[in-house]
Amino acid sequence: MRERLAVRKTYKLYIDGGFPRSESGRTFSFTSDDGSVAVHLSRASRKDLRMAVRAARAALDGWKGRSGYNRGQILYRIAEMVEDRAATFAAQLELGGSSVSDARAEVAEAIDLLIWYAGWSDKYMQVIGNANPVAGPFFNISVPEPVGVVGMVASAPALRGLVGGMAPVIAGGNTAVVVASPSQAMIAITLAEALATADVPAGVVNILTGFPEELAPWLAGHMDVNAVDLSGVQSAMVPDIEESAAHNLKRTRRWENSDANLYRISAFTEIKTVWHPKGR
Repeated sequence: MRERLAVRKTYKLYIDGGFPRSESGRTFSFTSDDGSVAVHLSRASRKDLRMAVRAARAALDGWKGRSGYNRGQILYRIAEMVEDRAATFAAQLELGGSSVSDARAEVAEAIDLLIWYAGWSDKYMQVIGNANPVAGPFFNISVPEPVGVVGMVASAPALRGLVGGMAPVIAGGNTAVVVASPSQAMIAITLAEALATADVPAGVVNILTGFPEELAPWLAGHMDVNAVDLSGVQSAMVPDIEESAAHNLKRTRRWENSDANLYRISAFTEIKTVWHPKGR
């Protein structure tokens, strides 16, 4: 019997629900910690980033218009898909240098984060919003609304950092453009494959693999991005990126860790306050 040829996998970008190669044709290599496995991945360009932002903007109205309950269902479905691929995620984390036990623990923590934010999707409004006491015969009610398109440079660790940044952004009704660094690029695209089978509408999450030092300034300077999460940006780059973000008054955040945190949802919301007469 003739020896079978292995099917080599191409790791592409994830934009608007599809998996295109970079328009530039550029790639970069990831080599496993022990040097036994080498993988080529797409290196996103400025044009790829523009396409991702355009897709996120187009998906925003439909996503924020869904009920919090429905967004929670979809986040839970993502958790189911990650659970199904747990062995694959763990194996890829091991290629990056994690021990077997640490890799399995990180996958479990990422799944737990997805479940946690799924549970908050239809509840955070009651905690963050409130009825305000005012003088006069009026109801005064403050409610959180999504800020819009959120750019994000994913932080370490590889899978937990990705999930811990992405999940609260979309739980709050925003859409996301995620930049994954070379060390987490393979994990990021495997996560994208889970998103593509988890009922996540096209454009709600877009994942670009490449170099944050190249992509982050463009992301921060893009005039159709409303906020940026700089958790994965090196400290030395933060002042310049924040200066770029200031041109259209983007909100910027930089978190110390990827722990479950309700403030990670509220950080990318805006408060709308409504007055209404009580009547007699």
